[in-house]
Amino acid sequence: MAQTLVKKDDDRDDEMDYSPFMGIEKGAVLQEARVFNDPQLDARRCSQVITKLLYLLNQGETFTKVEATEVFFAVTKLFQSKDIGLRRMVYLIIKELSPSADEVIIVTSSLMKDMNSRTDMYRANAIRVLCRITDGTLLTQIERYLKQAIVDKNPVVASAALVSGIHLLQTNPEIVKRWSNEVQEAVQSRAALVQFHALALLHQIRQNDRLAVNKLVTSLTRGTVRSPLAQCLLIRYTSQVIRESGVNQVGDRPFYDYLEGCLRHKAEMVILEAARAITELSGVTSRELTPAITVLQLFLSSSKPVLRFAAVRTLNKVAMTHPMAVTNCNIDMESLISDQNRSIATLAITTLLKTGNESSIDRLMKQITNFMSDIADEFKIVVVEAIRSLCLKFPLKYRSLMNFLSNILREEGGFEYKKAIVDSIVILISEIPDAKESGLLHLCEFIEDCEFTYLSTQILHFLGNEGPKTSDPSKYIRYIYNRVILENATVRASAVSTLAKFGAIVDSLKPRIFVLLKRCLFDNDDEVRDRATLYLNTIGGDGAVVETEEEVKEFLFGPLGIPIVNLETSLKNYAPSEEPFDINSVPREVKSQPTAEKKAQGKKPTGLAAPPAGPTSTIDAYEKLLSSIPQFSSYGKLFKSSPPVELTEAETEYAVNVVKHIFDSHVVFQYNCKNTIPEQLLENVTVIVDASEAEEFSEVASKPLKSLPYDTPGQTFVAFEKPEGVPAVGKFSNTLRFIVKEVDPSTGEAEEDGVEDEYQLEDLDVVAADYILKVGVSNFRNAWESLGPDSERVDEYGLGPRESLAEAVNAVINLLGMQPCEGTEAVPSNSRSHACLLSGVYIGNIKVLVRLAFGIDGQKEVAMKLAVRSEDASVSDAIHEIVASG
Repeated sequence: MAQTLVKKDDDRDDEMDYSPFMGIEKGAVLQEARVFNDPQLDARRCSQVITKLLYLLNQGETFTKVEATEVFFAVTKLFQSKDIGLRRMVYLIIKELSPSADEVIIVTSSLMKDMNSRTDMYRANAIRVLCRITDGTLLTQIERYLKQAIVDKNPVVASAALVSGIHLLQTNPEIVKRWSNEVQEAVQSRAALVQFHALALLHQIRQNDRLAVNKLVTSLTRGTVRSPLAQCLLIRYTSQVIRESGVNQVGDRPFYDYLEGCLRHKAEMVILEAARAITELSGVTSRELTPAITVLQLFLSSSKPVLRFAAVRTLNKVAMTHPMAVTNCNIDMESLISDQNRSIATLAITTLLKTGNESSIDRLMKQITNFMSDIADEFKIVVVEAIRSLCLKFPLKYRSLMNFLSNILREEGGFEYKKAIVDSIVILISEIPDAKESGLLHLCEFIEDCEFTYLSTQILHFLGNEGPKTSDPSKYIRYIYNRVILENATVRASAVSTLAKFGAIVDSLKPRIFVLLKRCLFDNDDEVRDRATLYLNTIGGDGAVVETEEEVKEFLFGPLGIPIVNLETSLKNYAPSEEPFDINSVPREVKSQPTAEKKAQGKKPTGLAAPPAGPTSTIDAYEKLLSSIPQFSSYGKLFKSSPPVELTEAETEYAVNVVKHIFDSHVVFQYNCKNTIPEQLLENVTVIVDASEAEEFSEVASKPLKSLPYDTPGQTFVAFEKPEGVPAVGKFSNTLRFIVKEVDPSTGEAEEDGVEDEYQLEDLDVVAADYILKVGVSNFRNAWESLGPDSERVDEYGLGPRESLAEAVNAVINLLGMQPCEGTEAVPSNSRSHACLLSGVYIGNIKVLVRLAFGIDGQKEVAMKLAVRSEDASVSDAIHEIVASG
């Protein structure tokens, strides 16, 4: 065998690590492989060469077909050796080389001979190799041997066959499923590993049959499993059965007694697995948690680091949903803050921060201060996030927590760590009004020495929004103007914008700001000079940019109202001309490309079902198409076009999808059709639409498709009138009607006479979300305040039982069809409450913002508070009606 991978060089004071593989090259190793052909085999030398080959393969080195074949054939000669160590290396290299089908035949006879050998080590390894390199045809020939091996008295052989079965289940499931009886017998084995592997294989065989899995768990939880490893598997399968049963009450919860009984098992791994399973039960009660928390508390004082880590990590997760259940462990966890293992100490601190009370905060802060310098940035970020949550929980303690964040912000650290601290301070300022002034000063002090451009610009942007609203805005001006003098161009430009915001809001500062902005006109960067010029004309100019004070504030603080990516695309497509660029021509909807559409990019598009990439291209293509059709040219500006909705199943003879085009008082359905039958030509293609379940719609126009040859996309249109500005909804039944003509395959010509035929399509729904554009805002809080409280409408709703809080959040987002803001669509796992922010534009180009607050109880009942603000109070009412009827 090869020498030890890493050793210390005693001749060197710095004790550098040494690897025997350092500097080896593929060519040299292939030359050494010629030793396999020697008449007198040197087993030790051959093993060393194979070790080098395995190292190269595992480092990603690729062998050519010729090289791999030469090595493979040379290795097969090593079966002549009786050296057990060399034989094991031969098995490994054959598996790694993955020989082709014609090469497998060369070693099959040798491996089958070893599989029936009296040496158990040969048998076990031969089984593993054969199952790795053979195909289904050869597998049927050795199936009898594999079945015998599963119930072999030697546990090594039985485990080898069972593990091979687990791998083969992915490629040859039909063959493996025939081994159920033998596997069932192996589950009763006294050998720990055999029972473990047998249970894993048996579960995989039955995993798609819920009833069979239930029966398996029921039979095994009665005490027939002895192996601790198998017991851990069984606990996991039991948890799965409990989850799928959907029962929350302890009296009816199946198998809970079994999980609780496992807490008294003699094996520590089983106890931990059972405790973890109980804490992760859906709707778990405090009474159910108590026995699990008790055993985890005992492990906190264990002498084994792995047990302490497992226990504190599990308690950390429990603290997210049941903090009161963990408080009894706080004294034990405080002792872990000084644990030599920094991972354990970090988890202990974050758990204490989640479960601690107001009186313990100051004591915890002192302990954490000494601890922070000893851990890596990734652990520091976890602590920072926990401190932020604690401050939001106990807002009266914001001074000590804010001071702690400010102190660590000035210490050494990477970008992600500093960003986490800045984000936390920003959130605390936003959520705790009393913390605003001290928090802003902490941020100002930080940007004096900040080395990260992104963080400096973000802080300046936030300071421009919040600073003018404080009691003494003038104290921030020095910090901001220092950035104009001392920083790079990007930060200087951001500082100029921040100064302008102070000048627009604080009248007493306007003369001072005006002087500072004039100095910026001499900056050596174009962006800084341009911004200074613009803002001078805005806040103290001649009215060329804006006229009223309200317009100044809207210009500086108001949301752009247009996605940046759409604006960028439109500017790139703008051709310089005498007509200025019109910002109103930029699409306002946020377009996200569906996964299915990404996968299908290589396919031929059906009409405009897959228009060119990019939001502007899509809208432009639809708008040009519709305006070119006389029946629809008078409908005005297109408000929104939906993604294509499939009306046929895949692989049917006719493929049809529909795009809904929304105008102020009309809806146009664009049916994209494709004929997939080579022997047919379709003519006079129309869609007959039944609007009996859409009472507010009346059909006013249609445009048939004259001809639809094979594999050529085409469109037919149907237009409906609806009440102006009203989000009318309804269901439409669709029938494809056409004249079909047979096509001669040899000539490609169609017959003159055709037959009228029909093809039933899926129903189509027009829903409320079709009337709302997804338009994001850069600063939701400012946008919300700018709309004012007059149009605000607030109400509470019960959403009924849901699988999770994330499901409820996604359901409401999809119902409203609005754009989630600031990443609030992401719901943390195990969260009991969540806030979500949405923005959009309602039909009629009316801005609307939504604040959602969700909560879920132990019975998975979800409650929601909905607050809506818009430019028109009637739109706020309409959003509530959508939710109430949805």
